Amino acid sequence: MCDFGHHHSHDRSQYGFLVDTPHVRALIEETARLRQAIADDGARVETLRPAFARLLAADGWLPEEYTRPDERSGMGGGIGQYALYRAENGELFSLVIPPGAATPVHDHLAWGLVGIYRGRQEETFYRRLDDGSVEGRAVLQMSRRLVAEAGHFYTLLPPQDDIHYVKTLSDMPSISIHLLANDTACVWRHRFDPAADTVTPFRSGYSNAPCPEDAVAR
Repeated sequence: MCDFGHHHSHDRSQYGFLVDTPHVRALIEETARLRQAIADDGARVETLRPAFARLLAADGWLPEEYTRPDERSGMGGGIGQYALYRAENGELFSLVIPPGAATPVHDHLAWGLVGIYRGRQEETFYRRLDDGSVEGRAVLQMSRRLVAEAGHFYTLLPPQDDIHYVKTLSDMPSISIHLLANDTACVWRHRFDPAADTVTPFRSGYSNAPCPEDAVAR
């Protein structure tokens, strides 16, 4: 199993390829190779752009069941988050947002690439103005907004563009593909309320796979 270039000592039964196609495998293998070859996150992500663009442009590799909304979503609003490949230090997933729905304002805490596979989205990005020293408080300022169509993608290099929310503008669910350097849905990250200047712990979970501690609890 390709794991973005690191080995781990404990159980990894929840990790690996949930969608194993030549397109997905090629991107994961290139990510692992570049993680070993390039130490700088920014340079590595820039070098990954052609491989990520090829996945976005390809047809037929994403299973239909990973393109549907999920009413049980941890994100709320029927938003589906489907793991395609998982390792402790990296993952690939699809995010499905129904028409008119929006994610909460959230962060990712990892470098990576995010691109639109189907539909049309509005992305609103924030910068954090406070230093995080007051628990539960976060002062955000909107930094930019963009409308993204299929094939458009951008980089995440925290803290740049790491805090955002996404709304679907198309009549069909929008589907974005995320290649990130953590197991995003299972790490504790942050949900923000910019109007109230508050922040709370947040873990979205996957629609198609348990987080490791959930698997143990069952």
